[in-house]
Amino acid sequence: MFKPLLCALSLLAAASMQAQSPENFVSLFDGKTLSGWHNAYDWGQIEIRDGEIHLRGEKKFFVCTDKKYANFIFEGEILLPEGKANSGFMFRAHEQKNKVFGYQAEVDGDANRRWSGGLYDEGRRMWFISPIKGNKESEDAFRARAGDAFKRNDWNRYRITCKGKSLKIEVNGVVTTDVEDAMDAEGVIAIQHHGEKGAVYRFRNLRIAELK
Repeated sequence: MFKPLLCALSLLAAASMQAQSPENFVSLFDGKTLSGWHNAYDWGQIEIRDGEIHLRGEKKFFVCTDKKYANFIFEGEILLPEGKANSGFMFRAHEQKNKVFGYQAEVDGDANRRWSGGLYDEGRRMWFISPIKGNKESEDAFRARAGDAFKRNDWNRYRITCKGKSLKIEVNGVVTTDVEDAMDAEGVIAIQHHGEKGAVYRFRNLRIAELK
């Protein structure tokens, strides 16, 4: 008498697992071209090499998706250059000519500050969300959450989940930010070069699963 119920539960469990499976992700980068992406700025060099996007420049710039996204799980990997470096994955972001602003999952090259996985509001509120700059309790709590998840001289995998006003950032499987903010509901995804002359910022395995 319990077999139909068990069967139904098994089907539900399988459906749930399938909803989170990699098969539902769509690649945002084909490893060979910039199809689906564009440079929002009049400067900056972009090179495709060995299945990676390499960014070079002397001023900060962002490379954006052509498409806007609302609710999704995004994953991407980044390798920072040696020396002074800073970057981020923009999401639900807005672009104008030579300007990109909005939510950014921080990639922090400062080994002392250690704010990788924080939520920065590029061009607007800045460090107002996670952590709150200048608020010792907020900064300490963020570092306690993030720990040593970010590897300064290695590839780092970011996972960003947006569902309505819920925003979650994970770095190498560690939840660093989990907040609610309703300022932006949709926008582009973008990758950043911070502007250090001669520095090469490398990105790979960019993919997304849209959520209904």
